[in-house]
Amino acid sequence: MLKRTFLFTLFIFIGLGASAQKPINIGFVDMEYILENVPEYQQASSQLDGRVKEWRNEIEQKRNEISEMKTSLQNERALLTPQLIEEREEEIAYQQEQATNYEQKRFGPKGDYMIQKRQLIKPIQDQVFNALQEIGENRDFDFIFDRNAESGMLFAKKRFDLSDQVLRSINRASNRKQIETKQEERELERAEARTAEEDEELSQREQAIEDRKSEREALIEERRKKQDSIKEARQKAFEERRERILKERKQKRDSIEAARNRKDTIN
Repeated sequence: MLKRTFLFTLFIFIGLGASAQKPINIGFVDMEYILENVPEYQQASSQLDGRVKEWRNEIEQKRNEISEMKTSLQNERALLTPQLIEEREEEIAYQQEQATNYEQKRFGPKGDYMIQKRQLIKPIQDQVFNALQEIGENRDFDFIFDRNAESGMLFAKKRFDLSDQVLRSINRASNRKQIETKQEERELERAEARTAEEDEELSQREQAIEDRKSEREALIEERRKKQDSIKEARQKAFEERRERILKERKQKRDSIEAARNRKDTIN
């Protein structure tokens, strides 16, 4: 199924290349083959396989213990009271639940196996993808596929990316539902007439205007803070000068008052 999907996709792009002025340059890789021949990948896989083997042995041991508990209960059932039988059955059910939980913890979708596989394998995969990006750019490939992967796409030139166009189409449909006036309708028509490149250019211009506005506002704010600082410094100097004058006047009055008191005492 995966190979049929890959071939179908490949034929589509070959058809596109045939109808285009510039032929489309397509390549593919066998990711499994690459990873299997990367020594770091083999080492990481060997480490993970060792852990998996330990976990499976632990699970198998738990299952054997539960099986022995069931066999023992079956053999002794005739000698046990109903209460003891119920207790043994509850214990078996509990151990089965614990075993299932342990297996999920190790091999579930969010279990240790998936986590450690990502941790061990991802650095090697990143090396492969970086190499593919470099090869794709240097050798002017338009697309590079993995013939063994369901998604298939490993590298693609930006000019083939339709994501922005899809988003624009979705946004246009949403905007049409919100139109209330003729003016809004005309503005929407002008917006829809623009290409993605023109939208990008307009967005850059608007961003440049916004940046200049932010710079002006920052400059105004800086000037305001500077003016406030000058005002505060002047106010502080004025208060200190006023305080000094009042203090000097008080000292003068106190001195005169003291002199008068001495004169009255002498007389």
